[in-house]
Amino acid sequence: MALNNNDAKVILGMLARGDKNHDIASWFGENPARVAEVKDGEFGSITAAPAEELPPKGAPGPKGRRLRGSVKNALKALEDKGSEGVKEAIQQLKDGLARYNRHES
Repeated sequence: MALNNNDAKVILGMLARGDKNHDIASWFGENPARVAEVKDGEFGSITAAPAEELPPKGAPGPKGRRLRGSVKNALKALEDKGSEGVKEAIQQLKDGLARYNRHES
C-alpha cells in the first residue's frame, strides 16, 4: 500500500506528538522506512495533520485484539439473549471503542 499526501500529513502529526516510528508504520500497514521517508521530506512541503485528525496513540495490534474481544462479547450477548441483549451489546461496543481510542505509550 503506497502512502499518499494525506497519510504523510497524519504521519507528521503523529511524529510531532511523539509516537514511535514502528507504531506509526503499523497504523498504515507499512514498515518504518516509509515513516522515515515522510520524516525526510520525500512528500514535499506538507503540514502536519491537527491532533483531532490523528489516530489514538499506541500500537494498533493490542488495541485491535481488545476491540475484537468487545465485538465477540457483543455478538454473544445478541446470540444468547436476542433483543434482550441489545443494550448489553451496545455497551460492550461503546466500551471497546473507548478503550481503542485511549492514548497509550
